[in-house]
Amino acid sequence: MLDDVDRRILRLMQADPEMPLPDLAEACGLTVGRLTRRIEKLREAGILMGQEAIIDWTALGFAVAVSLRCTLDKTVPRAFDDFMDAARQVPEVIEIQTFLGRVDVRLHIVARDLAHWQAIYRDRVLTLPHIAELESLLTIATLKREEVLPV
Repeated sequence: MLDDVDRRILRLMQADPEMPLPDLAEACGLTVGRLTRRIEKLREAGILMGQEAIIDWTALGFAVAVSLRCTLDKTVPRAFDDFMDAARQVPEVIEIQTFLGRVDVRLHIVARDLAHWQAIYRDRVLTLPHIAELESLLTIATLKREEVLPV
């Protein structure tokens, strides 16, 4: 589906998302018009989903990250939907993943410090509906975080 030019566009955009279109077009050997049309086709195909600001939450004073593994009560018909609706309302939840297996959902939660985490856990997490089991994993270090795909 992607040709070499499309792959080059994606590689360059990942390497420098703020590169001006004229510079990107020149690096790809295209006119700005042709580059714009290719980018639009990548968006229409759902390959290029847009650009976003990536914020370092530690720079904003969030020093604690917790991975919370949640197993839900599967005897309740709407347990998953109710849980997800409530979890999305917790501002400190920055990522939600679902799984097949013993663990149903993983919440990635950030907090300013351990006291803040304790308050989030007590006041928000423990009030989430239909939880059968919880496991909290406090992040010590992030050794690799890569947003760039090998295209």
